[in-house]
Amino acid sequence: MVDRSVLRPEGVWNPADAGFDHPQPFSQGVISAPGRTVWVAGQVALDEWGEVIGKGDPGAQTEATLENLERVLAAGGATLADVVRLTVYLTDMTHLPDVQVVRARYFPVDPPVSSTIGITSLVNPDLLVEIDAVAIIEGDPS
Repeated sequence: MVDRSVLRPEGVWNPADAGFDHPQPFSQGVISAPGRTVWVAGQVALDEWGEVIGKGDPGAQTEATLENLERVLAAGGATLADVVRLTVYLTDMTHLPDVQVVRARYFPVDPPVSSTIGITSLVNPDLLVEIDAVAIIEGDPS
């Protein structure tokens, strides 16, 4: 079994308490021990109480999603600058320009590799975008 720690940052919705009508059996993030790689589960525009932020606005949802992603990274000792891979899921590919404008603000220099995938829906029909990430932390973990 891999030595790892689950990340449960404050300010990010708890999958177990999000109010969905079915279980959400995943962690928001995991860091390998002694802590060099951080995997962040798909983040969405939910506040810490599980309420959708920016209904109908792909730009606002992307911003809220990246803020949640940033919180999970921080809980693992990483920053957006440590992100090497993103996967973006969109319920409507015509929202891609709105998403890209926001992403450019969060990753202004040397952005990570990325895939964007069009999907039919997310776990909540008001959600338009989901983003997961992998980050690699450099330097001594101590």
